Amino acid sequence: MDPDQSPSAPAPSIPNTNRHDLIKILLCTDCHVGYAERDPVRGLDSINTFREILELAKEHEVDFILMAGDLFHENKPSRGTLHQVMALLREYTLGDKPVSIELISDPDEGKAPGFTFPAVNYEDPNFNVSIPVFSIHGNHDDPQGAGPEGALSALDVLSVAGLVNYFGKVEIAPTEEGPDAENMGIRIKPVLLQKGDTKLALYGVGNIKDQRLHYELRANRVRMYRPSEDQDDWFNILLVHQNRVAHGPQNSVPEGMFDDSVHLVVWGHEHDCRIQPETVPEKQYRITQPGSSIATSLSEGESIQKHVGLLKVQGTAYEMVPLPLKTVRPFVHDDVNLSIVQEEEGHEFKDKVEVNKYLRAKIEELIERANSEWEAKFSDEDAPKERMLPLVRLRVEYTGFPTGNPLRLGQEFTDRVANPKDLIQFYKRKKAPDRSKTKVTADLPDFEIDDSLPSEKLRRVRVQTLVQEYLQAQKLEVLVENGLEEAVLAFVDKEDIHAITDFVTESLESITKNLKRQNVADADEDDLDDKVAAAKEQGVQMWNEELGGRIRKGKSRAKGSESDRSVDSMEENDFDDDESVVSADKGKGQKAAPAKGKAPATGSGKKKKEELFLDSDDDEVSDEPPPPPKKTGRAAALVSNSTKKAPAKTTTKKAPASLSRQSQLTFAPSQPAARKSTRATAPKKHRDEPDVMDISSGSDEFEPAPKKVGRKR
Repeated sequence: MDPDQSPSAPAPSIPNTNRHDLIKILLCTDCHVGYAERDPVRGLDSINTFREILELAKEHEVDFILMAGDLFHENKPSRGTLHQVMALLREYTLGDKPVSIELISDPDEGKAPGFTFPAVNYEDPNFNVSIPVFSIHGNHDDPQGAGPEGALSALDVLSVAGLVNYFGKVEIAPTEEGPDAENMGIRIKPVLLQKGDTKLALYGVGNIKDQRLHYELRANRVRMYRPSEDQDDWFNILLVHQNRVAHGPQNSVPEGMFDDSVHLVVWGHEHDCRIQPETVPEKQYRITQPGSSIATSLSEGESIQKHVGLLKVQGTAYEMVPLPLKTVRPFVHDDVNLSIVQEEEGHEFKDKVEVNKYLRAKIEELIERANSEWEAKFSDEDAPKERMLPLVRLRVEYTGFPTGNPLRLGQEFTDRVANPKDLIQFYKRKKAPDRSKTKVTADLPDFEIDDSLPSEKLRRVRVQTLVQEYLQAQKLEVLVENGLEEAVLAFVDKEDIHAITDFVTESLESITKNLKRQNVADADEDDLDDKVAAAKEQGVQMWNEELGGRIRKGKSRAKGSESDRSVDSMEENDFDDDESVVSADKGKGQKAAPAKGKAPATGSGKKKKEELFLDSDDDEVSDEPPPPPKKTGRAAALVSNSTKKAPAKTTTKKAPASLSRQSQLTFAPSQPAARKSTRATAPKKHRDEPDVMDISSGSDEFEPAPKKVGRKR
């Protein structure tokens, strides 16, 4: 291949195919399964397209499927999404069809530590695999966590389940110079496969920070293992999942910095489809960018027809056959500049009525175009019974013209498009930022600072208290503060990403029903405010009753049960030091030592303080409504050690009201697990470990593992 050939050079092809040596690969990336799964219209789009991809693999009898990252849209996919993906992989990739590609490299390379089963599923005698799936991770499903098993991703789950062959977890050594400098940087080991006389090496680099990979490439610290025998006979594929379009000086990976031994680079992460291999100036390899299989944004690049690729390799020759995806929701995109339209087409946009009239006509054109593109995908025989609602995005540059409400205009097309809420995007020409304007920020609570050291304050602070004081400062008019507080903590502690959305939705539905019963259609503005306030008060009362029911219901639990005890029992608290906390081993009813220098609390105050840390299951909720919240500040919440302390009687008197309000959420947020980076220190080189090859030198070699006879099923 001539390094100087232009991007418009003829596509590579195989002159004479031999089915015994021909490797067929289904190439895809960025499936984003689980995207918008809660959307009533688009919720099944990603899983339907993933099913189509697997059907195409079976239809074209490929040897294996190769994915370049972002199989899942969420780092922790929902149970429904994970269940669907695992079921589809089992349905389409397991079976009695013999695997025709032989694994040459070590099958135990990358296997789960502490277990005996191999990393490559079709080498496991307990599985009947018909279509192997090889995949790297992307930025959406990258490894997270710092447990004993190390950082894990959803692909690790699929790997140990025997459904996906996960590779591309690169080892990144430190950047310090030293005697082991030759072993530093990114080290990539290939998966070596063979069919007949065709030898294939898969190099994978899962997503890492663009700045780091950019640095490693420029510093010649990317090292690739290569077979020692017949290096020129291997066809080398490199999979990456990085920014290809520059978003800053080092926020992308340059196309021309990979090793010349690579024949084809499969680029993931970029969503616009450029499936045909493109040449790179002064390089021998080409780049194919399959793009995403589902539109996750309404940008122009997402409107390009989605494809997967059928890659055929024989020897060192290859060719790419694009396969269009038919289950992808049609998407059309257009830009309108009102000033240009008025000048060239003779429209007069005197008011927003005229503007909206023109935009409605433009949207009608886009919907008609989307429907035509949908019908063009299918013949009369395979056309689906129901046409999918299209995605439509109209960007309008409206500088100097009046506009209406884009949401109201979009609602007119609710039954005709899949995205009525973001159908239209109005924008103006960019102006230089005016730094003289003050920044508008939300009201913040007035925190009273005690005389403690900063480290003492931070040790006592909890997310629960921060949320409480922040919400008290906002003076919410519709939402119930206690309910929103619980939703925020569920979002933080339980990682329930839908907790806040569900709470807001339920609250709005409840208050809407309440207002409808009061017949507020003809109410004036002041009367409406009063009715809204009354509806909120009713919501607060209902929330407190629901909370009391939950607490009373907890009386049936066994006392001292570890499973029922609040996780707050072992956390730092923001009331006082260890002297005021009852140990989990002591159980209820055992007195805590009073704080030094303070009058011991008596009566109900002491009882409430104990139940705050011991999951108050045995105490009834007081029927007396709590007093209105006061902006008491940090000192009241943290019970500072300053000399200005409330007398014991005052503390005892106020304890039931304040503590009952806080005992609704007695758990403290667990500390978020620190992400364990894949940039771990490179392990010391084993005496039998093969040498590595610096991409700049190409000098080192390694011996492949002994050949094994491929299992036939």
